[in-house]
Amino acid sequence: MPGTVALTGATGFIGATLVRQLAAAGWRVRALVRPTSLGRCPAEVQAEWIAGDLADTDSLHRLTRGVTAVVHCAGAVRGASRADFDRINVDGTARLVRAATAGADTPRFLLVSSLAARAPELSFYAASKRGGEAQLAALAGAMDWGIVRPAAVYGPGDREMLPLFQSMFRGLAPVIGAASNRVSLVHVEDLAAALLAWLERGRARAVYEVGDGRPNGYSWQEIIAIAEQLRGRRIVRLPLPVPLVRLIARLNLTLARLTGKAPMLSPGKVRELTHPDWVADNTSLHTDTGWTARIGLAEGLRRTLNLAA
Repeated sequence: MPGTVALTGATGFIGATLVRQLAAAGWRVRALVRPTSLGRCPAEVQAEWIAGDLADTDSLHRLTRGVTAVVHCAGAVRGASRADFDRINVDGTARLVRAATAGADTPRFLLVSSLAARAPELSFYAASKRGGEAQLAALAGAMDWGIVRPAAVYGPGDREMLPLFQSMFRGLAPVIGAASNRVSLVHVEDLAAALLAWLERGRARAVYEVGDGRPNGYSWQEIIAIAEQLRGRRIVRLPLPVPLVRLIARLNLTLARLTGKAPMLSPGKVRELTHPDWVADNTSLHTDTGWTARIGLAEGLRRTLNLAA
């Protein structure tokens, strides 16, 4: 029988989907939420909401006390400095792990990382995700833990991939990087199901990659071609010279530091976008849990953009 799961990031893109799947599967959910985000808690889900954040040790102890499992979804995806990412993705993870191991009975602990952690040299974000993984492995002690590295996640409510898909369906697709670059994608519903599968059947001390199962992923031209089939009209490709994008990213980072805002496009993000291999291999997770991705890109785009079947 499912027990109680402690969840961070429950009002975020991935966490909001996961909390619904957990509740539907019979788990009791205890979720950490920033006081300013209490109004975003899904009313249809019965959960115990703990006000606090990853810097608040007391709230982390309240969150993890007596639970069966912990799923750590919260994370920083934007920042102007290494410290901006490390504060949440490294230090916050360390505090949560310490809280989870403080009780007499330690829970299973699942960290939602990123495929970017395979290449920590690319960006502050990638380095921070690898750093969070290292903190979990170093501090877990006898606690069972797992790490899931999703490919690019998309779906309803997404704010990162959605503008790109919307641009495609308006008829214009920006293209950056070499034609040989490959990337995997995963719909948020499939990712949430993968996390649930690990909680129920996953192997301890394992690192799993998660994508939609398409062999060798996609090129950007293949993604655009699928979008064209759904749109029923041609999409104009707009090649973006990498040096120009790098220049824009540097200017954007400078402006962000002057204004105190967290940029999405940064030099590190450009290095991520032009990396040749972001293909995820689902084999280990499927072997250990039986989980299989069910939503291909065409169906995922229909759901994301609310297109008629």
